[in-house]
Amino acid sequence: MAGAGLLMLLDDIAALLDDVALMTKVAARKSAAMADDVSVMSKVAMQKTAGVLGDDLALNAEQVAGVRASRELPVVWAVAKGSLLNKVILVPAFLLISVFIPWLITPLLMLGGAFLCFEGVEKILHSLHQRRNGHDVVQEAAQAQAQGVAPSSVRQARALHLEPAAYEKEKVSGAIRTDFILSAEILAIALSTVATEPVTKQIAVLVVVALAITVFVYGIVAGIVRMDDVGLWLMRKPSEAMQSLGRGLIAFTPWLMKGLSIVGTAAMFLVGGSLLVHGIAPIQTWVDAVLVPPGGVVAALAPLLVHVGVGAVIGGVVVLLVSAWKRWRPTTAAQSH
Repeated sequence: MAGAGLLMLLDDIAALLDDVALMTKVAARKSAAMADDVSVMSKVAMQKTAGVLGDDLALNAEQVAGVRASRELPVVWAVAKGSLLNKVILVPAFLLISVFIPWLITPLLMLGGAFLCFEGVEKILHSLHQRRNGHDVVQEAAQAQAQGVAPSSVRQARALHLEPAAYEKEKVSGAIRTDFILSAEILAIALSTVATEPVTKQIAVLVVVALAITVFVYGIVAGIVRMDDVGLWLMRKPSEAMQSLGRGLIAFTPWLMKGLSIVGTAAMFLVGGSLLVHGIAPIQTWVDAVLVPPGGVVAALAPLLVHVGVGAVIGGVVVLLVSAWKRWRPTTAAQSH
């Protein structure tokens, strides 16, 4: 009887192990299928956010450029860590908002768009007000060398009545704020592609997209800001072709930085204006009804011009309101004393 009982127990254990193996196999297949689904949906989401990714890249490269050479990579790393923190905040926030108050996503994105356009207008105004001569350039270079910062930081810090070192810290903070808005739009677009999927797939897709765009954007930004070092490295090679390529990279880098500054400013209005237009139903309806149907170049460029125009107008209005507030606030503070 004891032997028979032992055999029955062994049979039960074997049957249980068979069931566990079968369920594990099924779970593995389901996990593989889900991983495939997440991969495909993440790819679609990344494709839909490609335009914003380009703007994100240009903006962030322009934001972190101009610091002194020895601190370029640490600054990029600091902004990248801030970007990851942004994603940690945004991913659960968007999931909660989409479940409980989905109508709030558009107004929040519009606020972010207005802020981007405000920064774009301020940047243009600062550029227009800059007047420098040779003496100023020499002074800026000397002060930058003494304080261990970039000449551009000296120039901008003087305009804002800040210490150059404090300005560079503010520059990093500004880059992280800009990244927050662009990341919000990218994640909102990614979320819209999986809005009908189960929550687990939504979470997986948003996490994959958040990590991928951070690595992609800041990896390329790091490469851009160190392009001149790559040029110097190539110039030390024995090959004449490599040396020529190195000289070309070094000569091209200043032009690239200037171009990124222009593209980054334009991206502020393109991204900010598009966020605003998508939230203003009459303008969006007019764009869809009048500018898109003709197709071709008109359908491709005209909406972008509308986005830039709306962004510039609203950004200008915000700048006027902020300037009025700054002028009014000291007066009220003085009266209170």
